[in-house]
Amino acid sequence: MHYLLPIIAMSAFATSLSARTLDPLMPQISAQLLVSATVAATLASAFSVTFALAQPAVGIVADRFGKARLILVHLIILGLGNFAGAFSNSFEMLFATRIICGIGAGGVFPITLGLVGDLFPIAERQVAMSRVLAGAMTGNVIGATFAGLVGDLVGWRGVLIGIGGLLILASATVAWGFRNVFGNRSQAIRLRDLSSVYREIFSHPHAIICFAAVLVEGAVVFGIFPFVASFLAEIGEVRLSIAGIVIAGFAIGGLVYSIMVSRLLRRYGVGRLMMGGAALMASQLILIAFDPRWEVQLVLFVLLGTGFYLLHGSIQTFVSEISVMARSMAISVHSFSFFLGQSIGPIAYGYGLSTIGRTPVLLMAATVLLVLGIACVQLLRPVTAPPDRP
Repeated sequence: MHYLLPIIAMSAFATSLSARTLDPLMPQISAQLLVSATVAATLASAFSVTFALAQPAVGIVADRFGKARLILVHLIILGLGNFAGAFSNSFEMLFATRIICGIGAGGVFPITLGLVGDLFPIAERQVAMSRVLAGAMTGNVIGATFAGLVGDLVGWRGVLIGIGGLLILASATVAWGFRNVFGNRSQAIRLRDLSSVYREIFSHPHAIICFAAVLVEGAVVFGIFPFVASFLAEIGEVRLSIAGIVIAGFAIGGLVYSIMVSRLLRRYGVGRLMMGGAALMASQLILIAFDPRWEVQLVLFVLLGTGFYLLHGSIQTFVSEISVMARSMAISVHSFSFFLGQSIGPIAYGYGLSTIGRTPVLLMAATVLLVLGIACVQLLRPVTAPPDRP
């Protein structure tokens, strides 16, 4: 079943096209729909919080009725949500369509990671997950860059129409690729057994640590994205295409991670990868606080993305072993925590920026990331593959 990995990566790619689409377009949306930049940034929270809230149900449905079928249905929902957003005539309507998109995306990416967990043994899993992340990061690169370029030419509505069309095309591709596995299901978990399954998940020594860590990651790292275009405007760079390119740098960093991860794991081990990732992220936030030119910020975002996935990819591997029998449910709790953090992040950054200013906020964020890296290294212990695994 290893041949399914490219198709799984395609699902992640298609979902990621939509995830950060509106980030470089916030100034344009703010001006056209007559809302402040802080209010416009809540569009990111609308997507993230519904993604998060969908996770408990998504994990149950995936384990009972099949991951492949669920991925296809949610890709279609995500595509239709983008089309609907393009025809929004008010901020409230656009906000509602981002909720729909969050629900659609919530049934794709976490379940693709569950499929990877089903297909690959623990010794190969972080590298396999890095390939799926590469698909997601490519989607982020193309999505953010496409959004900025098209936003400058035809506006944010044209961006959403284009993304919606690409997602419907991706749905057809995934339907064809998964045609022979739609009947495959994980071992069904009876509804009356849910409480015991969740008790098993949360009793694992890594569970609370992993879920709390990704919540903090989501808030501290992704909370900054809706404000990138505004930060650049303050130093005189008002082109949305440039904001899209800078944000895409983060995804390029994810691609760098996917290329390097197997060698880095062999050489340094998972503990050093986590600490190195946290330190790299913290240093980039400190440098961003000093308003460098956009070309420099692009490089900083590449390094920020590399550092993020060094830490996050390691945590994902620990999460995949929390519950083998209910892997989709465990990964869904992980995703719930991660996207809950992403929904909190823009609100927290907005409050901090309006009260104490950008430099103190970014320095505080860097400190939090350093503490997080130290905590993960101290509290998470590497999982080893069983020696008799065929």
